[in-house]
Amino acid sequence: MTGRRPIPSRVWQLDAASLSDANKALRVLPRELRSYTHGIRMVGRAVTVAASGDLVPVLAGLEQCEAGDILVIDAGTTDHAVLGELFATEAMRREMAGIVIYGLCRDTATLAQLPLPIYALGSIPRAAGATLHPMTQRPVRLGDVEVLPDDILVGDDDGIVVVSDTELDAALETAEAIQRREGTIRSAIQGGTSLFEQLNFTEHLENLQSGRPSSLTFTVE
Repeated sequence: MTGRRPIPSRVWQLDAASLSDANKALRVLPRELRSYTHGIRMVGRAVTVAASGDLVPVLAGLEQCEAGDILVIDAGTTDHAVLGELFATEAMRREMAGIVIYGLCRDTATLAQLPLPIYALGSIPRAAGATLHPMTQRPVRLGDVEVLPDDILVGDDDGIVVVSDTELDAALETAEAIQRREGTIRSAIQGGTSLFEQLNFTEHLENLQSGRPSSLTFTVE
């Protein structure tokens, strides 16, 4: 969609966990949302749909999506699927970055073979109807988490973090530093250095036992 700021390419290198660690107040979508395609990352801007248990709003949202977008659907039902293999294949044709359904999908054998991140609460063979007026590009709630149109979603096998442009700008460098540091620590462990040599665990434990303020931190940069 025109007028939107490009997402920095650096975000594609970030784990969802590193971004969440950079600011623990960032929105994280409900853990019940699981991906049908594993081992790939998802980064894109939200196109939001309140489906109200109907396919017409989902189709309207899909039609609005451009390359790099993520269709974010509040299904409004757990009795019917609001997305299957045909909608997902169209998303591939549009070069979308992913689909997130707070609800159910179907045709999961096909969805699992697509190189497209698709998150849902589960599956059911029964499809929703197609009779309602569409409601797209409005704030939607996925569980307790609100997602706004054009929010940025960063997802992987651990789950999905949602950020505004301002939140991403504030967290990006910290998240990158966290990820670099953890890579260094992991390499050191693999090389024979104990994790506990790289943590203030002993000092932190003594402080906790003595009632002193303390934080568990790494001792390496």
